[in-house]
Amino acid sequence: MDRQSLLDQIDTHEALEFLAAMIRFKSYSGEPGETELARFMSAQMQALGLECSLQHVEAERFNAIGTLKGSGGTSLLFNGHMDTNPVTEGWTVDPWGGVYDDEFIYGIGVSNMKAGDAAAFMAVKTLVDAGVTLKGDVVLEYVVGELQGGVGTVKAIEDGVRADCFINMEPTDLHGLILHAGSFNVEIELTGITRHVSKREEAVDAIAAAAALVPRFNAMTFSGAANDDHAAVNRANIGTIRGSLSPEFHDWRPPQIADFVHLSGTARYGPSQSEESVLKDIGIMLDDLKAEMPGLQARVTKQNAGTRPSMLPFEVDPEAPIVEAVGGAFREVRGVEQQQGAVRPCCFYGTDAAHLKHRAGMVGIVCGPGGRYNTMPDERVDVSDYLDAIRIYLLTILDICELD
Repeated sequence: MDRQSLLDQIDTHEALEFLAAMIRFKSYSGEPGETELARFMSAQMQALGLECSLQHVEAERFNAIGTLKGSGGTSLLFNGHMDTNPVTEGWTVDPWGGVYDDEFIYGIGVSNMKAGDAAAFMAVKTLVDAGVTLKGDVVLEYVVGELQGGVGTVKAIEDGVRADCFINMEPTDLHGLILHAGSFNVEIELTGITRHVSKREEAVDAIAAAAALVPRFNAMTFSGAANDDHAAVNRANIGTIRGSLSPEFHDWRPPQIADFVHLSGTARYGPSQSEESVLKDIGIMLDDLKAEMPGLQARVTKQNAGTRPSMLPFEVDPEAPIVEAVGGAFREVRGVEQQQGAVRPCCFYGTDAAHLKHRAGMVGIVCGPGGRYNTMPDERVDVSDYLDAIRIYLLTILDICELD
């Protein structure tokens, strides 16, 4: 069967119904729906005849891993997470309804990243249903806890799950992401000196210090970038702020000048930079603020240091075979060249691709459906992008794993 005939075998209705079924699991990180979805994915892969396992990660949490065995050749791993962000205000459709129409499929987590997960499954299912046999193994790896630093992927790596190359299906609007930032969160504490408002001139106002800090932090780029591409993925942002009197946050006494503010934020940095160099740069900025406001104390620490894996930067050679294969499949499906590189805004993501590179030594690319409607009310994915993802993944499997 030729390549176009295999693409023609993709069942659009079945593909949408399968993704809709995934959406209906309320798979928040660490909650029962995450485990229920893992069991569902395992059962679906087992029904295809894949070698399957539920891999214990922690507590009652499991990765679902299936392998379509080949006769011996280059292997390809598809990595995607099952956990989702929480539902926010503003939804007009049922977040877990699996609702779709001719243009979009809706649901919490459909973009991040159940559409990518389903597309890899449907690509493999199409090949199995067509009776195709391959030289290389195809591994489907559905993990828990990516939103908690990638605990599921780290566990899979520790247990020896490997392939010659990989595709991480995070939402890139089908662009080829070959460079993205490392990411970690920081905590900043500002301590001033309180006085009654009548003696404000003697005080050091921690809230005023925070007001000066936020725009400086949000505008930061970090030192040590080896090239413009690495510098281009630098970004920092303060996400939460709380200030009043003392670290106990006594907020019932507004006539006193606030002497304590706690801020938390995130930092994104390039492959030639590090968490340590970023923290040093933030420390220098805080030293400048302290010099402007004598008596102010300030400190920065990494949030949850040592409790969850760090999300490191990711970079791959643009001439790597997997990058060229995905680009070629995109060209075959859409008739134009795939945009590849540090593509915005997804270059500011943290993904499990970094774990697969740094911990497992694997070469891969990040490419998945969804993105433009990610992390927003009525999260959705273009149906056309989802179906094209299946086609791109199927053709990439043929090119990397090869027909037997």
